[in-house]
Amino acid sequence: MSQEIGLPSSTDSPMAGNNLLQRVTNFFAAAMERYLPDPFVLVIGLTFVMVILGLTVAHQTLPDMIHDWSDSLWGFLEFSMQVALVVVTGYALAVSRPVAGLLHRIASIVHGPRTAILCVTAVAGITSYISWGFGLIAGTLMAQQLAKRVRGVHYPLLIASAYSGWAIYGLGISATIPITVATPGNPFAASIGGLIALSHTIFRPAVVLDAVVLLITLPILNALMHPGPAQVIDVNPSAWERAQSEETKARTPAERLERTWIFNVLIALMGATYLVDHFLGGGSLDINTLNAIFLFLGLLFHGSPIAYVRAVSEGVKSVGGIILQFPFYAGMMGMMKSAGLAVVISRWMVGISSSHTLPFWGFLSSFVINFFAPSSGGHWAIQGPFMIASAKSLGADLGKTSMAVQMGCSWNDLVQPFWLIPVLALARLDVRKIMGYTVIPFLWVGIVYMVTILIW
Repeated sequence: MSQEIGLPSSTDSPMAGNNLLQRVTNFFAAAMERYLPDPFVLVIGLTFVMVILGLTVAHQTLPDMIHDWSDSLWGFLEFSMQVALVVVTGYALAVSRPVAGLLHRIASIVHGPRTAILCVTAVAGITSYISWGFGLIAGTLMAQQLAKRVRGVHYPLLIASAYSGWAIYGLGISATIPITVATPGNPFAASIGGLIALSHTIFRPAVVLDAVVLLITLPILNALMHPGPAQVIDVNPSAWERAQSEETKARTPAERLERTWIFNVLIALMGATYLVDHFLGGGSLDINTLNAIFLFLGLLFHGSPIAYVRAVSEGVKSVGGIILQFPFYAGMMGMMKSAGLAVVISRWMVGISSSHTLPFWGFLSSFVINFFAPSSGGHWAIQGPFMIASAKSLGADLGKTSMAVQMGCSWNDLVQPFWLIPVLALARLDVRKIMGYTVIPFLWVGIVYMVTILIW
């Protein structure tokens, strides 16, 4: 973890919040700062929990559980590289001159601490609705821009607000499960009996309404959580401002090639041709096409090969923790799948379900499973087959059921710190400084989701 910045812990300052919401927020912030371990320690602890569940619930032997774990450790190599590229190319795009300039202009019109909280939550929510990888990074960089310009804003809450806005990705056009079940040739097409159109998942009116409601209410909720002046943790922006490489005049043929803009333009044109051909040929928006869009736009926006290389090199620093944890989560998913734990959890919940309530229980089981498999794609590979079979046997709506599982994933992300890792690296904050401020948004998002799933 990079060096943390800011003033002493908020728990060392007098409690300034004088309303109920601030007092509750202060309680959770203090509790998280005292008891929440580093995400890597958490993943090790969850591994042991999975072993215990396998032994007691699924009645597996210890050698079997260890065998399943070791066999699955490297099962996410391809996906971990895809996710790393989402974050890295998203970072490179977000720090490019056009995008960074836009963030700068937005930040320049914000002057008060609560307005800053409103702004960063909205920006993170909108960009995450478009792409979860871009939104995760853009929201954090927006928070840093605001922290640089707005004095008196509580920095941990500012970063947490960006992260809570990011949770809207589960309702957006890059949500993994809806995109997967809408993609021709996906592994679930046969069991589903075809594809589930996006109009039955992310573009369902109730889901679109949820996105609008959260985009309006989450910024307000986060702003109301802002503490009084005595409790604010401010920052010295120079401590985390992005290092700028000094541009010198090219002195050699090699250096001139590195700064040749035409290379980036030609590659971007090739990429655009590929993407047009992909979509005209019936291709869908998946993680690979998202990475291609980020890659080619980033190359175009940075202007030269060497400028893009430098931006990517900075972005790589933010994914180390994710890469480290992927083998452990892959191991847990292997144990969960081989031992049938996901089926046990889902079967228990489905056993009390009807065609109307199956999405709700699928939502809750998804929330539980996401602690052990915090990746929508891998998560759906475990839970999807059983939920699809159950939906078909009960006559439940397949679009609602798959969307409910996706919503359970994104809801859990507000209290599962796996996706906070790149945010922590960029923000230079400890996870304990942030997670306490995501509890109230977590409760609100859960209420909105559960009401929607029960009445749609």
